[in-house]
Formats: sequence, C-alpha cells, structure tokens
Amino acid sequence: LALGDSWGQLFVAVALAMVFGQLGLAAHDLAHQQVFSRRRPSEAGGLLVADLLLGMSYGWWMNKHTRHHANPNHEGKDPDVSPDILVWSRRQARRARGLPRFVGKHQAALFFPLLTMEGLNLSFSSFRALKSRSVKRPALECTLLVAHFVVYFGGLLAVLSPAKALLFVAVHQGLFGIYLGSVFAPNHKGMPMIEEGTRLDFLRRQVLTSRNVRGGALVDAFMGGLNYQIEHHLFPSMPTPALARAQVITERYCAELGIPYHRTGLIASH
Repeated sequence: LALGDSWGQLFVAVALAMVFGQLGLAAHDLAHQQVFSRRRPSEAGGLLVADLLLGMSYGWWMNKHTRHHANPNHEGKDPDVSPDILVWSRRQARRARGLPRFVGKHQAALFFPLLTMEGLNLSFSSFRALKSRSVKRPALECTLLVAHFVVYFGGLLAVLSPAKALLFVAVHQGLFGIYLGSVFAPNHKGMPMIEEGTRLDFLRRQVLTSRNVRGGALVDAFMGGLNYQIEHHLFPSMPTPALARAQVITERYCAELGIPYHRTGLIASH
C-alpha cells in the first residue's frame, strides 16, 4: 500500500514468494501434527494456513501426501511419481506419448522453467479436487479458497494497474513455484524407484528412496527441515527442531545394518 502503483512492487512479489514458500512448509508441518499434538488444532491450523493464506486445499494435499509417505517412489502407489508432464522412470518414458514424451526427453533442462507453474498448478488442482471424496469439507475449503483469491487479486487491482498486477502475479507465483519445487524435489527425485511386486521392510522402503541435504542452519531454514528427509519419513510427526539430532542416530544405525544412506549438498542434489 505504501509503494502504490510502482514497479518497486516487484520486490514485494519476490519477498511474498519466500513468504508463501514458508507458509507451504508450515502447512506441511501442521498436516504431520508436528505443531500441535492433537488432530483438531492441527486441522484448523492447516485449513487456515493452506486454504486461506496460501490458496491450496489442505484436504486434497494431505490425502496426496499421506499416500506418498506410505509408499515413496513406488510406481502405481505414490501419486508424486505418477506419469504426467514429467516422467519418473525408464518404463514411464517408454510409454509416454505426446507432450509428456517431448518433455521427458528434455526434462532436466525444462525442470526449473516448469516449476514456475507449480504454484498455480497447486491452486488449480485444489479447486478441481473439491468435487472428489479426498476433501472432507468441500464447502468450507471452497469458501476459504475463494476468500484467498478475492483478497489476493482484489488487493493487487486496488493498488496496481492491470499490467503491473499481471506482472506481479507472474513474478510472485513463478518464484513461489521454484522455491517450493527446490525444497520438495531434492528429497526423492533420482533416488531408486520401487516397482510392483518388490518387497521391502518399512526402514528400507523409506531410507533407500530418500535423500538428505546437508548445509547447516541456512539450508535448515530454506528447506524447513525437509533436508532431513530420511528422518522425516521414518518419524513423520517428529518436530523439525529434533530432526538434526535424529539424523546422527539414524545414519549410525543404517551403517550398522549395511543400508545405504544418501546425503549430499543442495546443488549436488539437483
């Protein structure tokens, strides 16, 4: 409001992309009951943060993320590795046709450009999911989602000209998608895929398909604790501040059992 109809609002768009990224991490922690020990406060907080502040359906995302945690990188069971625009295995690449086949051949180069659409994709998928059974309170979530976008677009158009508002949305949503993708993607992409019929115990199913990212306090803040992905998958409700201590114990235990434990830097993870 102080800047008014100014090109300086693009700096606000950059800052807001980081804020939305952190809100996404907060919604993730609420979904895992890392913030509150009881279900009702966790759900109320998740609806507030995800639907109202972020513009993403809490019920839809939680259903999807729960299935991912149960079977990470498992073709046919993990929704995060279902073939869509991106392909996640050689078998998916062989079966791909049309646009997914083209993108699949060049997805390393197209990965970050595609992430610019991820924020909008989450909102679009959220509205589409309101018709499905995965959303337990469709009327409430629809109301919160609509309220979010009324305030979001109403605020922009009240302050900015249409051209500047459109550019603000492009910068904000594009950087938000890149931020979110840069946090969630390193955790599993490029790690072993589990094919149908493969039998693994819980420990190996979670450790072998996950990657930790080292880097200290800055990476901890940037990734919201998801850089301790192995420990997060083993202990999903463990609060983020405890994961660093759990990491030392888990890595030592995996070494005793001879289970490969993958840990690398942020750039190397990409």
